[in-house]
Amino acid sequence: MQERSSVGDLANSLRKELDRYSPGGKLPSSRALVERFRVSPVTVSRALAQLAAEGLVVTRPGAGAFRAGPRPAVASTGDTSWQEIALSADAAAEAVPRTVDASGVLVSLAAPPPGVVEFNGGYLHPSLQPERAMGAALSRAGRRPGAWSRPPMEGLPELREWFARGIGGAIGAADVLVAAGGQTALTTALRALAPPGAPVLVESPTYPGMLAIARAAGLRPVPVPVDPDGVKPELLADAFRATGARVFVCQPLFQNPTGAVLAPERRAEVLRIAREAGAFVIEDDFVRRLVHEDAPPLPRPLAAEDPDGVVVHVGSLTKATSPSFRVSALAARGPVLERLRAIQVVDTFFVPRPLQEAALELVGSPAWPRHLRTVSAELKARRDTMTATLRLRLPELALPHVPFGGYHLWARLPDGTDESAFTAAALRAGVAVTPGRPYYSAEPPSAQLRLSFAAVAGTQEITEGVRRLAEAYDEVRT
Repeated sequence: MQERSSVGDLANSLRKELDRYSPGGKLPSSRALVERFRVSPVTVSRALAQLAAEGLVVTRPGAGAFRAGPRPAVASTGDTSWQEIALSADAAAEAVPRTVDASGVLVSLAAPPPGVVEFNGGYLHPSLQPERAMGAALSRAGRRPGAWSRPPMEGLPELREWFARGIGGAIGAADVLVAAGGQTALTTALRALAPPGAPVLVESPTYPGMLAIARAAGLRPVPVPVDPDGVKPELLADAFRATGARVFVCQPLFQNPTGAVLAPERRAEVLRIAREAGAFVIEDDFVRRLVHEDAPPLPRPLAAEDPDGVVVHVGSLTKATSPSFRVSALAARGPVLERLRAIQVVDTFFVPRPLQEAALELVGSPAWPRHLRTVSAELKARRDTMTATLRLRLPELALPHVPFGGYHLWARLPDGTDESAFTAAALRAGVAVTPGRPYYSAEPPSAQLRLSFAAVAGTQEITEGVRRLAEAYDEVRT
């Protein structure tokens, strides 16, 4: 982190001094900058590269760095009002207008202002990410023979085999497609299985990104309630009968946002109900690798217990590594696999080979199991700290279920609390939280919050964040 700060500081210093040089004028040599600012040659190189990317300097190998010429004048903005008609002209003829609302996704992707405790994050804090192991894997991958050539459309055979082993059951490498992250894989699956205008059954509450995918594809999300044991089979059967849906999307393990795990007695029932309805189950197995240290043995993926090709499985490396390590798998058996493959090829061609090679290097290294053990212990400590501190400082917030995996808690606000007002008050107090409303495809039953404990620096920041939440609660209740 210190190196990154030094690069930014040096780039800022050089940016302020550019006016001393005329366009085309030569900047001091790298050696002179190293001596003057007392930084490493690598820092100088990166700072100059940053200025070059901004168009402020031009670097010439063997000659040095020069101030760039003046930028061309920006053309005046035209009239784009015509687009309102073009984008909405066909909406009246669509069964379900394909509006694109990314607000629910942006809540967990947006970086809060400096000093704000990030209880809204959806990824591991940089201190928990295997940055060194990923860097080493990427370096080794780049030196592999053929690393920069075109990969097989379905993905590297060795990586498909690794994903297949993790799923188990009858799933083999031939049943797996490598995809560019879980969001892309879910998009491919929904497009393959449901035509525009069709209903799609979803857990309620559920992941806002999946709701956004469905609506953008012109699908109609139909909620099926969950409890601490996962989706309720009798309600799932009712929803299939009432809607004629042919797709059910679920997260059987550490469901987002409730943290629920589908109970053993419900697993076979869910598969049976879907099979009798002639429907597919899209299994979003997104955080299997974020199990907590005190967890009992995990249930196998639903796909491992499915002999009839009902389940389309989505698994990803992203949550356990970095938001930029976007490598995932789509697994399915039967004719649906060819449709998934065709849509993926049309949309993305293939996942870049260097990233696939890096994934193989990472998961095959001794650093991978060490990383998973470290994250497992750290997530348990953070979960316990957040749970205990909330019960001490904010006993008004109900925690109906404390999960043994994943990266967040799902809290219910007292009756009568304004969810939006509390979220705004929390941000004013210096803590960002995720409101519950975007997790519902219909009206929510109560005011709720999702509180992430993975995106913060550590347990001390969790304690401070809860203290600020208590201040925000006092503000909205007075």
